[in-house]
Amino acid sequence: MSNVNIKITVDRLQPGLHIRLPVKWNDHPFLFNSFKIKSQEQIDVIKHLGIQHVYLNPNQSDTKPLPAKKDVPEKGKEEVSDESAKLDAEAKKLWDEKQQRIEKLSAYRRRVIKCEKEFERSLARMRAVMNKIRSRPQDAVEEAEQLISDVVDTLLSENSVTLHLMNNKSEFEDIYFHSLNVAIIAMMIAKAKQYDAERIKELSFAALFHDMGKIKVPKAILRKQIPLTTPESNYLKQHTKYGLDLANNIEDFPESAKTVISQHHELLDGSGYPEGLKGDNIDDLAKIIAVANAFDNLCHPAIPSEQKIPYVALSFLFKNCKHLYDEESLGILVKFMGVFPPGTVVQLSNDMVGLVISVNNASLLYPNVLIYDPSVPRTQAPIIDLADRDLSIVSAILPNKLPDKIRDYLNPRSRISYFIDSDD
Repeated sequence: MSNVNIKITVDRLQPGLHIRLPVKWNDHPFLFNSFKIKSQEQIDVIKHLGIQHVYLNPNQSDTKPLPAKKDVPEKGKEEVSDESAKLDAEAKKLWDEKQQRIEKLSAYRRRVIKCEKEFERSLARMRAVMNKIRSRPQDAVEEAEQLISDVVDTLLSENSVTLHLMNNKSEFEDIYFHSLNVAIIAMMIAKAKQYDAERIKELSFAALFHDMGKIKVPKAILRKQIPLTTPESNYLKQHTKYGLDLANNIEDFPESAKTVISQHHELLDGSGYPEGLKGDNIDDLAKIIAVANAFDNLCHPAIPSEQKIPYVALSFLFKNCKHLYDEESLGILVKFMGVFPPGTVVQLSNDMVGLVISVNNASLLYPNVLIYDPSVPRTQAPIIDLADRDLSIVSAILPNKLPDKIRDYLNPRSRISYFIDSDD
């Protein structure tokens, strides 16, 4: 994140210099205010716009600026006219490309807004399900089945599926966020395993209810932000039993979901609970949900200081927990989340900083990144599809390492939630 701080005149420009233009984003035809000059044509367009000087970033440049020219011979009127016409054509081409980008970005934003509305609707439905689980359990089950059916239909559509970072505002609804997150992540794993629709729905139903026993655990324990005492920890572990008790009192509650409620904290090496089951003795659906559950819990622990950004959470699971979780499911999670999952602040190869906001199932290595650009309002911030550009992600950045102005602009969430839509 080097500062651009050397002012030079445009007659010193040459390809290979990384510059920032001193004009507003909508006053020039280039895609970014800051970029590395690739050709003489770009330099000619900059001059044609009447820009007198730019700001040079020497740390991102491949070469040094030209020496300042003292005397520039005047060109004839005919030569100037021909050159001007060529530059007008080049500028128009760039403007057209930029407009196409803007239209594509507007369409993407509309998709995200639609997806966020679906997410909020699903979250409200999840809240209603949990509120009815004691008083009207049959209604709760039916509503959960319909919610799952709607999401799975999107997941299994013929179009490619995009996993989006959601912008959520509620503070004390962790069980709803968590259950929905685990269900979405489990669905993505199941799709990669080529489960059929009915099996995915079976898995997703279990994921929505895997933690329902926590409604019988005191909120003081669930929301405690310092380490639990041993008695408190033992109380919390009873949520698997409480969940099973609730499920057993609901008519026609699926047996597969009961098994997941009981086993989603079992680990392959036998160190889990409540039964200390090992390996093949653990249900296949429970193994998938255990991976999704572990990832979301690392991103959203009860103790704030232990929170891991998605990038670090994935790395932690992959490096340290292969002996605890189903290796295939863990590998799939790492693959579809991408190396840099949605919610990760990243630095790009052009020295820009951005927030990964979605991963496309068809282009896992090339996520969509919202770019920090102080010359553009955040609501209009560029969102670039790395699959369309010659940019790459260099590294992840911890949000607390960001300057305040960048953190406020990108607004990296402390609560990471995901939802899916199809490219229709």
